[in-house]
Order: sequence, then C-alpha cells, then structure tokens
Amino acid sequence: MTARTAALAIAMAAALATVAGCGRKAPLDTPYQAAVDARKEAERNKEPLPPEPEKPVADKRFILDGLID
Repeated sequence: MTARTAALAIAMAAALATVAGCGRKAPLDTPYQAAVDARKEAERNKEPLPPEPEKPVADKRFILDGLID
C-alpha cells in the first residue's frame, strides 16, 4: 500500500464517519404526529392549513411482536 492509497483510505474513512454522524437524535415521528406538527407550524406562520390529520387506528398485536418489543 502506497502512501497515496493510505491517505485516500484515511480520507474516505473520515468522510464516512462525518456523514454517519449527521442526523437527528430523536425518536421517529409517526405520520400522524408529523401531520399534526406541520399543521401547528402552518398556523404559527399564518400559512394555508393542511388537511386535519385522522387519528390512527390502534394496531392489533401480532404473535411475533414480542421479538421486537
């Protein structure tokens, strides 16, 4: 491995580590919650309101849900 290849590998690793660190560190928003937040934001900014979101139907439990809980 030449010095140029090593430097390129180190630069790529640094770039990947930088990109991997980007993002939001919070739980994911459900589509319903995102729609509610968008509506509140539109009200605050005096913009046309998006349609009122419908409340989601409660999920039924599935036999394999215990694996991911």
